[in-house]
Amino acid sequence: MELTKEEESALKGEQGEIMQMAYRILVATGEATDAERLIPIEWAHLSGVNYNTIGDAGEEFLSSISKDARVKVKTTLNPMGFDIDNVSDYNLDQNFISKQLSIKKSYQMMGVTPSFSCIPYEIFDIPKKDTQVAFAESNAAIHANSYDNLKTNKESAFSALASALTGKSPYSSLRKEDSPNITIRMKVKNPNELTYGMLGFFAGKVGDSSVNISGLGQMDRRQCKAMCGGMGTSGTCAKFLFGEGDSDCEKVDFDKKEMQNVHDELNTAEKGDVITLGSPQLGLEEISDLVGKLKGRSFKKRCLVFTPRTVKEQAKKIGYTNDLERAGCEILSDCCTCLTPLISNEDVDAVTTNSIKGAFYLKNSNGVDVNLKSLSEIVEDETR
Repeated sequence: MELTKEEESALKGEQGEIMQMAYRILVATGEATDAERLIPIEWAHLSGVNYNTIGDAGEEFLSSISKDARVKVKTTLNPMGFDIDNVSDYNLDQNFISKQLSIKKSYQMMGVTPSFSCIPYEIFDIPKKDTQVAFAESNAAIHANSYDNLKTNKESAFSALASALTGKSPYSSLRKEDSPNITIRMKVKNPNELTYGMLGFFAGKVGDSSVNISGLGQMDRRQCKAMCGGMGTSGTCAKFLFGEGDSDCEKVDFDKKEMQNVHDELNTAEKGDVITLGSPQLGLEEISDLVGKLKGRSFKKRCLVFTPRTVKEQAKKIGYTNDLERAGCEILSDCCTCLTPLISNEDVDAVTTNSIKGAFYLKNSNGVDVNLKSLSEIVEDETR
């Protein structure tokens, strides 16, 4: 890679150990992705927050570097392991709580905004077109590249942190104008949010770094969000474009058979003991839709609703949180269905959800079975 004199100086350790470590990460990432140089970024979004995923090694690393490290650009955070407002209701051990709070403190010492959300695109203003960012959360990276007119690599936890500390990121292929080599032709009629999630999961499997999607009308934010969540779960694909693509593009159909294959892979239970909604976390529009669908009905079993704290505060002002709590919902901020320690296979056999991303991680990380349904089906089947 071609580095500036300042970047070379940092790489040699002349600007301290932390900057040397950060530049080593960026150069290694850039060389692995054929980037010819580093470019400035304006916003980093970090993963590596949940103690469930980074463990003692991650907690100790962040505690150590936070004494000196400071972010150089706007930096936001993925969800952590619990909502401090109601953590005492969920039987988490004190060690988990104290280690999670240590991680939170370390990021705040570095100057990171404690947003604890996997949907930064719904709670922060989107920068102008073609702004370079560095997002580690997979659904947010795909959303940025495909819907928000931003440019990001599909960053790892380490490369996003290194970008936050340096204000730079490798100029890899996803940041450039490209032409996907595969087009997925949507053949399923009347899709709902679950269908879009399954389409994304399928696209993530068959695509490389980007795919074309044809056969869709204008996609709204919620449909796009469901597709980004599914796509980010199943592979390395980090961008989709609308249209048929070039004439020599390979064409693959997503029809009822392929959709059923995805459903069969992720749906492992006839019913769930608990319902979870929000992976990615629910935005205000989705909470409004849920309240509208409930129409005074109540859930027959526990229903956990995950949403960013800022959205919860907005929902509270409107009266949505009262409506959801009357329906039996437990509303949680700062955490997410995905990789949550709040659901354990010691207490729960199966979870009902409409999230493809949630289904994948509940099954593979939490070790619980999954009953996959659309939101309309959940409200119809699980309320009275």
